Amino acid sequence: MAGVRDRTPLWVQTRCGLEPRTLAALTMVLLVAVGLAGGYFWMGRPEPVRAPELVRAAPATVAPEGRAGPEPEAPQKVGVPSTPAAPPVPSGAKVVVDVGGKVRRPGVLTLPAGSRVEDALRAAGGVRSGADLTGVNRARVLTDGEQVLVDVPGAQAGGPGPGSGGNAGGAGGGGAPGAPVSLNSATVEQLDTLPGVGPVLAQHIVDHRTEHGGFRSVSELREVSGIGERRFADLEPLVRP
Repeated sequence: MAGVRDRTPLWVQTRCGLEPRTLAALTMVLLVAVGLAGGYFWMGRPEPVRAPELVRAAPATVAPEGRAGPEPEAPQKVGVPSTPAAPPVPSGAKVVVDVGGKVRRPGVLTLPAGSRVEDALRAAGGVRSGADLTGVNRARVLTDGEQVLVDVPGAQAGGPGPGSGGNAGGAGGGGAPGAPVSLNSATVEQLDTLPGVGPVLAQHIVDHRTEHGGFRSVSELREVSGIGERRFADLEPLVRP
């Protein structure tokens, strides 16, 4: 303690009265102050700051060779009406037709159900040279038991059905007075002559015939738009398939 007192400045010795207890307390205060100052400066020293790492984009995934990625969906067509499918034909069904007139091999032929007039003409060896095919509807679907005549003078126009003497094209459904009108071959003008049938309803009948491949029975006339039970009852005795 004597050494500390000797090293203490004179004004401190005078102020404290050189008492050992007071001198020791002052010394402790000075040491604590120095320690706090040192700690303060140590904590406030500058520290190096590490720059943030760059964020890199993930590499694009490449599909393995031989494996294709998901295919894009095909664009859907909106507003395009679908074509009505033809009615299914029973497997093994047949129709028998009589082909005559200016064909190479006239006669009775058995063809698959759903065959058309063109198929019947081809099965009969084809049309002879010079035959008049005006009004021939070779795309018409054949019905069982009809007669197909090609360029026969005076032949009754249009007649699916046995003994009808129909023209190969099915251009109409008229014939002798009082004969039933053929729903499968009559034109719009001929159907318009029926009672209660105007041009609009006649066109509906033709459109229904085209869409469904012809009439297989008179009762199918009920399916035509605009024909109710009362009108069907009036038309039933005047028409045939």
